[in-house]
Amino acid sequence: MADSTPRKKRRWPLILAGAVVAVAVLVVGGTAFYINVIKEDAPEEFALDDPGPSTSSAGSTAGDSVDGVWRITDGSEAGYRVEEVLFGQKTTAAGRTSEVSGSMTIADDGVTKAQFEVQMASVRSDEDRRDNQFRGRIMDVDTYPTSQFTLTEPIDLGSVPAADETRTYPATGTLTMHGTAREVTMNLQARRTGDQIQIVGQIPVTFADYGIPNPSIPGISTEDHGIMEVSLKFVRGEPTE
Repeated sequence: MADSTPRKKRRWPLILAGAVVAVAVLVVGGTAFYINVIKEDAPEEFALDDPGPSTSSAGSTAGDSVDGVWRITDGSEAGYRVEEVLFGQKTTAAGRTSEVSGSMTIADDGVTKAQFEVQMASVRSDEDRRDNQFRGRIMDVDTYPTSQFTLTEPIDLGSVPAADETRTYPATGTLTMHGTAREVTMNLQARRTGDQIQIVGQIPVTFADYGIPNPSIPGISTEDHGIMEVSLKFVRGEPTE
């Protein structure tokens, strides 16, 4: 009887290669299925609320003074947005929190002071494992529990905007994140509706500039930068403790 041992030995590499290919297909195919069918889409970028046809100019007109202190109120959010590749499949990671506080001061048709603070441990995405990485290895929220933006140059508002009118302003200030402070400039969209002012804006963040480790892990790679985004709603009055 012929010895079949050499043939069996030759077949093992083929079986192993086939198993590797099968696993790769399952990983990539499963990832694509997860991203395109199971995973929720990342929330849309922040935008100004639609004032709706019924708000009109009630409570505010072009001649109204906006001077005074305005504090951040309910409905405000902050978060991040990062592009990532999950086993070859592109997707967007985004986290949000409503734990945002701060205020701005308007005088003589200009914003003279402004600051906001974000509680980093409260930021959540659609994936618990990502959030655990965010709170621990990436942002180390136990050591750096907050991120802050502080305006360093006044914003000239020009004439007082009419009710429901959208304006865009550059805001220059200091962003402190992960224990590192850097000067940044972001374009803010602003709208005054009734007794409330809403602003939305984005700040590009390069991780290395703030000493933030790249979020990439085996199987998941991210770009070396992301976006901090805010949607802040203000009402008149000093901030409450």
